[in-house]
Amino acid sequence: MKEKLSLFTFALISIAFIFEKTSAFELSPGMGYLKAQRKIICSMEDNKPIVYWWYGRMYSRVQGEKDKLLFKVEGMNIRQCDTVKDSKRGNGYRMVSRELLFYQDPESGEILDQWTNPWTGETVDVLHVANDPVNWGYFYERDEEGKPFEMNLSVHGDDWWDTATIPLFYKNPLGGNFQDYVGGIYHATEMFNTTGSVSDLTDDDKDTAKVGIGWERISYWLPWMKMSGRDGIVYFHTFGKKLDSYDELPDSIKKEIETNYPKYNEPPPTDDDRRNETSWTYFKKVLGDQ
Repeated sequence: MKEKLSLFTFALISIAFIFEKTSAFELSPGMGYLKAQRKIICSMEDNKPIVYWWYGRMYSRVQGEKDKLLFKVEGMNIRQCDTVKDSKRGNGYRMVSRELLFYQDPESGEILDQWTNPWTGETVDVLHVANDPVNWGYFYERDEEGKPFEMNLSVHGDDWWDTATIPLFYKNPLGGNFQDYVGGIYHATEMFNTTGSVSDLTDDDKDTAKVGIGWERISYWLPWMKMSGRDGIVYFHTFGKKLDSYDELPDSIKKEIETNYPKYNEPPPTDDDRRNETSWTYFKKVLGDQ
């Protein structure tokens, strides 16, 4: 009898242990989706730096001309989240970040300082993307009307993914006061794919989720290319992931950050209230310093 009791007790303890190790929250509107989004974006831990890294290629497209591979590209974003609360909307969070993207030689992958424009023959200085900050707004478990927060996640078995297409159409920061009359509108499209494991995402024992990312972009020529209004566009095609730590970045990127972009080894403070930077507003600042 004692042996049977001990075996039964052992079985109960084993079941309890398994249940504890596999505790998970549900992907449901409200706090469930909010928690999932925060674990994808950053971490449930306040002020914990999270690093995303991606790499790929940038091509040109000109009517009647074969597309050209112009650059390899490699980028990173370092971010952190902080918990916020609202009397009406409940618990929430805010994300702050800064990001870099480097243009590399299409053969060697070396980060470039200068580039010879194949259409004009002019050698120009390369201006890498250095956007600080790139912050998000505030997200809460419900909106002002009490509707619970939702995500547009697709789930198939243990896989989840999210696809976002963001058309951009606004006055070019490099333009003047008469853009409505003469043009000069910035026109681009950003396309994002994120994916991961449902069991990993909903695991309550983990403060963050493993995420794979795809980023595509279609836009006009980059301003530092000095294309002078020539016909054509550029497009980026990249893939990457959330890293376990800053140390996982490639050595070439860490060296570039240490040498030329030292503040990019950590995210902005969570109370950062500056306006977001883009590659075009950044170029305008650099141009103004020349």
